[in-house]
Amino acid sequence: MLAPFFGELDKIAPSFQIDGSEIRILKTPSDFYETLKLKIRGAQRRIFLSTLYIGKSEKELIATLQETLRAKPAVKLSILTDALRGTREAPDPSCASLLAPLVDEFGPERVEIRMYHTPNLTGLRKRHVPKRINEGWGLQHMKLYGVDDEIILSGANLSTDYFTNRQDRYHLFSSKDITDFFWSLHRAVSSLSFLVQPADSLPAGFEMVWPATNFAPSPLDDPEKFVASSTKLINGLIQPKTGGPRHGSLEESHARDTRIYVLAQMSQLLAPDTSTELPAITHVLKTLASPQFQHSSWTFTAGYFNPAPSLTKLLLSTASHNNTVITASPYANGFYQSPGVSGLLPDAYTFLAHRFLKAVHQHKRDSSITLKEWRNGTVGEADGWTYHAKGLWVTLPGEKAPSISLVGSSNYTKRSYSLDLEANALIVTRNEQLSKRLAEEQQWLQDHAKPITRDDFAQNDRRVSFKVRLAMWVVQLVGGAL
Repeated sequence: MLAPFFGELDKIAPSFQIDGSEIRILKTPSDFYETLKLKIRGAQRRIFLSTLYIGKSEKELIATLQETLRAKPAVKLSILTDALRGTREAPDPSCASLLAPLVDEFGPERVEIRMYHTPNLTGLRKRHVPKRINEGWGLQHMKLYGVDDEIILSGANLSTDYFTNRQDRYHLFSSKDITDFFWSLHRAVSSLSFLVQPADSLPAGFEMVWPATNFAPSPLDDPEKFVASSTKLINGLIQPKTGGPRHGSLEESHARDTRIYVLAQMSQLLAPDTSTELPAITHVLKTLASPQFQHSSWTFTAGYFNPAPSLTKLLLSTASHNNTVITASPYANGFYQSPGVSGLLPDAYTFLAHRFLKAVHQHKRDSSITLKEWRNGTVGEADGWTYHAKGLWVTLPGEKAPSISLVGSSNYTKRSYSLDLEANALIVTRNEQLSKRLAEEQQWLQDHAKPITRDDFAQNDRRVSFKVRLAMWVVQLVGGAL
């Protein structure tokens, strides 16, 4: 049943064959944090961290990096974050001011701090758009946590909530080939990013410079040439290479029973867009529309439930039954009771979830697609968690556990497919133990989830105000996307 997936996927993205035992699935935020620190302490050659931001108060994580760098002179550190998010609070303490002292202590030969800036926000727009909403034009959103020849792919950023009470997904790949691929992607985007340097004489304690050695001119100086240069660099990395696995079956009892397609969504860096994540997930869902897959099932999750219109259509068009969508309850949304416009977002996502259920009903899929809301307490209250997990699991006909899963940074939104930089892995496996672990992950993410129906959305506390609808319209009008 896996054969129909391989041919087209092999044309879309590079892939590596590994043993299923080389993937470890972590369960909780604390598992993720402790594993990350353990790997950092054990580093021998390289540490590279790609993330949206590192929390400005993450002193323990910084101390762990310092301990390793002090004890092991051969280890080099490379950190890539987003420039808009990483400097939002400057000149007050920020991600950038937290990281700059590492360069001061260990030198630029061993520590490199990079911050990516979108080419979509320049000139008058950059000068006048408020910092709270300027991220709507694109971000560095990859979550790659590599140490030596291992890498954690996740949707989690590096801050206290993601280490304690913000549920996400975390897959640890013990594979040099996979780690090297994402290291190359990390390096490429870093060469298209600003360099952060310590600057004690400046109020913020750092400065951002554009090195002459970068692969392109600054996106703030010449966005068009920046994209032209980035296209040449990125396209060569993310396209499949000749000589890789092609159309072969996976061996069930051999050390090559799992194929990993490494995916990247780099739309704002590519003209034309040759990104690989959207085509890959599109192919998987289109294949599931074939009648031979009517006894398959899928589970799809996104903390911020706003699938790109094309994905919504594909999910509704599969022949699969017993399908589940998991999203955050308004009370588990990271924007719950936030000040300002962002406080309207939980209601906006409620509106979008209701609209999805209406579409399910219109397509007569009520009996085959269930929407579940995840809630573990209430945000802002004691023991209240937020939900940030995203991904896809597919169980094929005649199987009891998933043999296909997608994990990584993408939220599967219009924004993910046009504005942000995303990195993901599509797992296709014949390894029974890995399938079992994927099934367990799929289940534990539903331990705090319960079904919700169109009748639930008719309740007064679920009615979405005109103000929320207006806020959604404004976000779209100014060029951002939920």
